[in-house]
Amino acid sequence: MKINKEQVEFQQDSELKMEAIKKVGRKLLDNGFIEDPYIPSMLEKEKTDTTYIGNGIAIPHGLNEDKKYVKKSGISVIHYPEGIQYDDEVVYLLIGIAGTDNEHLEILQNLAIKLSDENYVNSLVKAKNIDDFVNIFNQ
Repeated sequence: MKINKEQVEFQQDSELKMEAIKKVGRKLLDNGFIEDPYIPSMLEKEKTDTTYIGNGIAIPHGLNEDKKYVKKSGISVIHYPEGIQYDDEVVYLLIGIAGTDNEHLEILQNLAIKLSDENYVNSLVKAKNIDDFVNIFNQ
């Protein structure tokens, strides 16, 4: 899934995990992917299932029953060059997902495959500016 600069918060300061999830949710909202009630759903999902997938990446998303708040499929990304504490892990890239119908799993699978490459993830984390970040992400 391709992104544009409006979907990214680049070089953010470290913050608490739940604040980071709210921020990535607001980015989904600002880009017209979700309705407001999806953000609390993302926080609820995190209480029962960690969304950390490895390699310094977490992919928060809402509960299945709250897919009704997804207007269209999309993602948002927050870049933390210093990382944030995410339970027992450190996260550098937080990727919020909103998917309609079955697109949710498809987006998740595609991201998991793409982000399993440590060199690719490292190049994203070390990107010098938002343009480079977007270009690398969209490769």
